[in-house]
Amino acid sequence: MDRDILERQLTKAEEQVVIAAQNVARQRELVAQLERDGHDASQAQKMLEQFLKQQALHIADRDRLIKELIELPPSL
Repeated sequence: MDRDILERQLTKAEEQVVIAAQNVARQRELVAQLERDGHDASQAQKMLEQFLKQQALHIADRDRLIKELIELPPSL
């Protein structure tokens, strides 16, 4: 694959990792607030689990792209 394409994909993947981390942090805060206030946090906890899975997928995609870039032969 072309280095420029991989680099653009990596930039997008890194952006998605940041967004996913922000989503996880906000959701953790929401779960904690609900629990602290004595509310049922089960739905918020389920959403947090989904955000964590999504974050793991974005991290794996980013790491795969980094590996591909490292293994890409230098252009002539």
